[in-house]
This record gives sequence, structure tokens and C-alpha cells, in this order.
Amino acid sequence: MTVLVATVAGSVGALARYAMSGAVQNRTGSSFPLGTAAVNLLGAALLGAILGASDGSLWWTAAAGFTGGLSTFSTWMVETVGLGIAPRPTLRAAMNVTVLTTLGVALAALGYTIAR
Repeated sequence: MTVLVATVAGSVGALARYAMSGAVQNRTGSSFPLGTAAVNLLGAALLGAILGASDGSLWWTAAAGFTGGLSTFSTWMVETVGLGIAPRPTLRAAMNVTVLTTLGVALAALGYTIAR
């Protein structure tokens, strides 16, 4: 049952990522991958909040599956490589990694603290 819950939740999260990431990217029209940033930061905040409120039940499994499908480490890394070969590569790629890592940890901690 646990594997089924994680699978379904992960699938829903992946669909949400596709929709949200594309919508944010299209709406902003930015050459910077803001859609990926948005889903990754939202995933960090959500999972932090769920961890803070969790009792270890099946909801935790569903949340981990959903946020795992929602956020995307591999896309973030590939986009960082792309920024590294674009004009002004060092600054844009470094910004993508440092700013998003800092914000992601801060949002996960904030979500955890609020839900606690």
C-alpha cells in the first residue's frame, strides 16, 4: 500500500510540476529558469511543513511522493549547466545554485517551524 501511495502521489506531483513550471516560465518570459525555481522552492516549503506536522503516517509517504514528483533536482542541474554556457556564464550559473539552495533550505525550515 505504501508503494502505491508514493507512486500515485509522485505522479500527481510530476503533473503539477509540468503545469506549474511551464505556466511560471511562460508568464515571466524570462531566460532564467524561474519555472523550475518556483516548483523546487514550493516543494521545499511544502515538505518542510509536512515534516513539521507529520506523525509518520501514510500522509508522510504521500507528501514525500508528491513533493518528490513536484520538485526536480535533475532539471535544475541541467538548467544550471545551460546557464553556465550562456552569456555571462559564471554569474548566472552560480546564482542559480547559491540563491536557490539558500532559499530552499530557508523555506523548508520555515515550513517546518510554522507547522510545528
